[in-house]
Amino acid sequence: MTPTAVPPTAPGGARTLVAGVGNVFLGDDGFGVETARRLAREELPAGVEVADVGIRGVHLAYQLLDGYDTLVLVDATARGGAPGTLYLIEAGTPGTGTPEGTGPAGEAGEVPLDGHRMSPDAVLALLGTLCATTGATPPRHTYVVGCEPARLDESLELSPQVAAAVPEAVRMVAGLVRQEAGV
Repeated sequence: MTPTAVPPTAPGGARTLVAGVGNVFLGDDGFGVETARRLAREELPAGVEVADVGIRGVHLAYQLLDGYDTLVLVDATARGGAPGTLYLIEAGTPGTGTPEGTGPAGEAGEVPLDGHRMSPDAVLALLGTLCATTGATPPRHTYVVGCEPARLDESLELSPQVAAAVPEAVRMVAGLVRQEAGV
């Protein structure tokens, strides 16, 4: 994991982790990693860390045991929309399997978070198990900022649609962490 320098803690001790998830060798699956890379250059509120998690979901679950108030996962998320469509999904409590989300039309309901191997819902389930066995506290708020992929084949480049969505995803995540920090 390649986190940014640990920022000072926000007022009240709240910490936020923004984790870019995905496999950069599978085209649009690298969306989360590219978004995290660009977010790391942004000025974000105190207490916000940005990490390129890549495909190390188990490592992410263990890192979350260090105590974060908010988790923002950024990932390619196939939900049937047009390629490049961004989604903001508010996940349920880790281990409960009750994610809620809104798509481009704003419909809410129970939705799968992603379809690839160590998907965000699998990371959250593992985190729930780890917290139950260690007594650690999971993040109070968990969000997924997802992007509808156009292709997930072997490629080191994002499709044009997903590449065009990255700047808006950066704005979306930056706005979300500012809102969570009360800034």
